[in-house]
Amino acid sequence: MAAKANKKDFFISRNKADAAWAKWIAWQLEEAGYTTVLQDWDFRPSQNFVLRMQEAATSCERTIAVLSDAFLESGFTQPEWAATFAQDPTGEKGLLLLVRVEKCEPKGLLPQIIYLDLVDLSEEQARDALLAGVERERAKPKSEPDFPIPAAQPSPGPRFPGALPPTWNVPHRRNKNFTGRDDLLTQLRDELASGEPAAITQAISGLGGVGKTQLATEYCYRHASDYERVWWVRSEEPTTLAADYAALAVELNLEEKEETDQRVITEAVRRWLDHNGGWLIVFDNVPRPEEVRDYLPHGSSGHVIVTSRNPSWGSMAKPLSVHEWDRDESVEFLLKRTGQDDEEAADALANELGDLPLALEQAAAYVEESACPIAHYLALFRERHADVLARGKAPEGYEHTIATTWDLSFEQVAKENDTAADLLNLCAFLAPDDVPLDIIRERAEHLPERLATAARDDVAWDKAIAALRRYSLAEVSGDALSVHRLVQAAARGRLVEDAKRTWAEAAVQLINGAFPSGIQTDLDTWPICARLLSHALTVAAHGEDLNVASEASVRLLALGGLYLRGRAQNADARAAYERALPIAESCYGLDHPEVATIVSGLGVVLLQMGDPAAARKHTERALRIDEAAFGANNPAVALDVNNLGGILEALGDLTGARAAFERALRIAEQAYGTNHRYVAFSVNNLGNVLRNLGELAEAQAHYERALRIDENVFPEDHPEMAVHLSNLGGVLLALGDLAGA
Repeated sequence: MAAKANKKDFFISRNKADAAWAKWIAWQLEEAGYTTVLQDWDFRPSQNFVLRMQEAATSCERTIAVLSDAFLESGFTQPEWAATFAQDPTGEKGLLLLVRVEKCEPKGLLPQIIYLDLVDLSEEQARDALLAGVERERAKPKSEPDFPIPAAQPSPGPRFPGALPPTWNVPHRRNKNFTGRDDLLTQLRDELASGEPAAITQAISGLGGVGKTQLATEYCYRHASDYERVWWVRSEEPTTLAADYAALAVELNLEEKEETDQRVITEAVRRWLDHNGGWLIVFDNVPRPEEVRDYLPHGSSGHVIVTSRNPSWGSMAKPLSVHEWDRDESVEFLLKRTGQDDEEAADALANELGDLPLALEQAAAYVEESACPIAHYLALFRERHADVLARGKAPEGYEHTIATTWDLSFEQVAKENDTAADLLNLCAFLAPDDVPLDIIRERAEHLPERLATAARDDVAWDKAIAALRRYSLAEVSGDALSVHRLVQAAARGRLVEDAKRTWAEAAVQLINGAFPSGIQTDLDTWPICARLLSHALTVAAHGEDLNVASEASVRLLALGGLYLRGRAQNADARAAYERALPIAESCYGLDHPEVATIVSGLGVVLLQMGDPAAARKHTERALRIDEAAFGANNPAVALDVNNLGGILEALGDLTGARAAFERALRIAEQAYGTNHRYVAFSVNNLGNVLRNLGELAEAQAHYERALRIDENVFPEDHPEMAVHLSNLGGVLLALGDLAGA
């Protein structure tokens, strides 16, 4: 069939997920004499994609839309068929032909058009249906059909999408719930197809349960039509590795297939791979690179994929790291997999599970099987996560549950390097991200003896880190280490109660020793506070649960609250103080000065949050405790009185506030002299009340005094200096001194 001059017959519109179908359709049409424009064949590097798409849509007489869920959900494919639909809304000209390649339901304008359905057809049936469907006229031939005889062998072309290659042993069924990873699959395909020798072996590495095997499996099915042979080699054990590799000799019918010497068979298979193309070999779950070195082909005629928890493949393969899902992918998966619509619960559950695909699949399977809401599973997980993760059989497409996924890794690490096992136990009680390795080593005196000894030895320490990385139990970046929260939970779950208490106490004491005091006066401490805050809150929680290191936990929570208060993160500061208070009361008693410190800080936060009545209650309690403990003229009492003055001012009691600030000033001057920062603090607060009372000249004098004192204490860019300058400017403006303001 000849094409019209300068006008091709068909532009094939497809989503990237259906590229194999588009190529198959284009091949069949061109074999039948039609002309086509196909992105995969006609768009070349350096061309403008948008312009080429526009040109293709306008230079072809008709458009074929390859229908699938991916096509219908894509925002990029709609303009491609919509322009054609607008030219032929009734379909009388047949300009838009819909070809359905998977079960899906067209929406909007598309249901008006009768589609050509290739779903569940054999390749021959699909070819016949396609060619008959594109005909505009009756398809009766002009001459009598020949009597059917075996046809000649056709020229090789793209394989029918969904048809597996002649040699295929992938042991996993395609996961119908496979989610996301399009970028990784595209990157994997681009690297393998680049033809560069360095890229023919791709090593997919990552944490157990992150979906390495799932990614390799999806690649095999998605690109089955690109290979003549796809062979899967189970590589976690030397025996299965050798057996699966040797089995390929039987499939290839090599002369050496019946040899008794395994090395002869291995060499024969590798030699065949070196001299033949069109194959893909997957080595799944390889513990170490050296274990497959003798099996990797030397040439570049085919493709190799390796999956491994070990990230150290740089010398043998191009690495491809697989991480947890993005949060949007996790939520989308949970809702789609369970058929529920509670996005808030799905988001919270994804957060608890650290966006780990295996954990999310296991959770979704539980929800589906139990017919319970996602929110119910979330509550159950928070209460009994160890039992929930260990429950039942492995989800479809996975070999293990979360509870067993890391057991072998834990055992191997402990066997190979007991220091690495100790370090993992310590990390299990810290926050999951940015674990400060430098601080662990600097504060080794807080660690159990074996780990402390290794922390002082560069070689032993490096070996421990390497062991954790080898099994992807930790990621290392500079002086920081990260451990997935579910790995932490699994590591804690393996410990007996006494061991939990030992490691929890070590973690609390470690962070407590590193967390700085002087937060209010020394801004240089803020970066280390920011780095250690999440660890401080985490170790304090474990200390609370296991009733260890209570005094250190109280200090960490109080300092954490003080830092958060300084950063105006008042809700978080309040939570830290409220966590610290019952621990302090239990540890020290109800009327101890340590309790007063926490109650006082809580009062300040409540005032900043707009609740002066509650702030007054807490501050007056702190004042009673400190007066009883230290007497009426102690600096601790001055701080409480200062805070009370601010609360009274907020409540509108300016007379009471003035009296409180004047008392605080007298105590501070007596304790520190007339030029101390605490004196400046009281002077400034008294200036605020005087301004509100209308005594502007007196307020100006107080602001100027506070500024003079703090100029000798703080750098020019300190927040206290900014406060004094702002206050002074405000009162000068009120006095009409515009130049001074």
